[in-house]
Amino acid sequence: MEKEAAAAAAPELEIPGECQYSGEPAVVRPSQPTPRHMLYLSNLDDQRFLRFSIKYLYVFPAAAAVPAAALRAALARVLVDYYPLAGRLRPSVDDGEGKLVVDCNAEGALFAEGCLPGLTAAEFLRGRARPHKSWRKLLYRVDAQSFLAVPPLVVQVTRLGCGGMVLCTAINHCLCDGIGTAQFLHAWARAARAAAGHGAHDSAVNGVADDDPALPPPPFHDRRALRPRCPPRVAFTHPEYNAASAAANGNGNGCGEPPSLLARLLGQPLTPVSLTFTAAHLLRLKRQCSPPLKCTSFEALAAHVWRAWVRALDPPGSLPVKLLFSVNVRRRVKPELPRGFYGNGFVLGCAESTAAQLVGAAAARHGVRLVQEAKECVDGDYVRSMVDLLEERRGARPDLASSLVISAWTRLGLEDLDFGAGAAAHMGPLTSEIYCVFLPVVGDRHGVTVLVSVPQAAADRFQRYCLGFLNDAAADVDATKLMK
Repeated sequence: MEKEAAAAAAPELEIPGECQYSGEPAVVRPSQPTPRHMLYLSNLDDQRFLRFSIKYLYVFPAAAAVPAAALRAALARVLVDYYPLAGRLRPSVDDGEGKLVVDCNAEGALFAEGCLPGLTAAEFLRGRARPHKSWRKLLYRVDAQSFLAVPPLVVQVTRLGCGGMVLCTAINHCLCDGIGTAQFLHAWARAARAAAGHGAHDSAVNGVADDDPALPPPPFHDRRALRPRCPPRVAFTHPEYNAASAAANGNGNGCGEPPSLLARLLGQPLTPVSLTFTAAHLLRLKRQCSPPLKCTSFEALAAHVWRAWVRALDPPGSLPVKLLFSVNVRRRVKPELPRGFYGNGFVLGCAESTAAQLVGAAAARHGVRLVQEAKECVDGDYVRSMVDLLEERRGARPDLASSLVISAWTRLGLEDLDFGAGAAAHMGPLTSEIYCVFLPVVGDRHGVTVLVSVPQAAADRFQRYCLGFLNDAAADVDATKLMK
């Protein structure tokens, strides 16, 4: 328990000084001619809550750092295959109000080079547990008037005083989900390794299709397999989204109801909490279910963190609370999405409970079953219904009023990125948000780091409820508090 508590209590690393740029960012265009067309985005791609960039941060020690010029050249090569990332988002003129398309015009990605001589990779690694707002200087800020004006791909390579480097990428979520971004980043890394003589430029980068499942697939761009039906047929209630008549997530419904949990979260200072769970800890979580219940590590950890989050925020026992999490649907729809599909191939699973039920005596098993049931209901029919819902309600947003959102970055291979000189020593998000991220642990394939920002007043309680199960003698303190 001591190791996890120390990780959570570790001081945040505030990066001193400003990043020194060598000049204006370079515009990196595909190194060969690419198709010019408008790429259709599915309703899963361009829904409102995905209109942001996924920001990854990698730290490479000096021995694993590569020249920025090599990264830039490899990026130009891989953009030949992932050419939509060199395009620009546009409003659709054919598919109605609110729809977006990608103008595949090879305008290029932005590539910035910076230097922080006062920071070393070792210093960053010592303070890496909890992101600090000063880390934002590690990613070039695009001065744009709107979301659509920001290039889908922005990269910054920051050279450190020790010779190491930090690589930050901002990848537009409307073009890729987590699986898709991992596919692109590894293709980029393979291109860099190939140029350095560390392996053949494989079929995924050459654009030559190969049916061998052991080889990385070439990117599959077409998203029309996820088009809505005509007419749309919404066959499920989809509790993961706000009801059409509901007020915006936040301050009640205007009829005297108290502020939502979301309003409370946004109305007070937040602090990031980072906790690492080893394989042994995850096994112990699974064994907490009584009677025994077969479950995955994700199901056990998601239910456990959801319960700890609710207990730490201490809402009324009668309050309905939700857990929203991404479910990969590539193999759940029929026909299955093709190998190499890198668009948004996920929907939100939704587990529901009252606060009192979630923290009750049998809460461990109850929470896991809720997560399992939410996953089980996501089949091909459910996905088609959700696509149709987003067609009927173009502005639909997830119900965040009393919800914890979990995004799992584990089991994607994101931590294994190697551009030819060695793998990264750290991988994680650039910032910590109110949604929770399950992160891979470099060097421990079965470990998971949980990162989420919670109100400062609740941070200690959240940590205690997350880690209390590691103490066999720990009583279920305050477990019945919400039962009143």
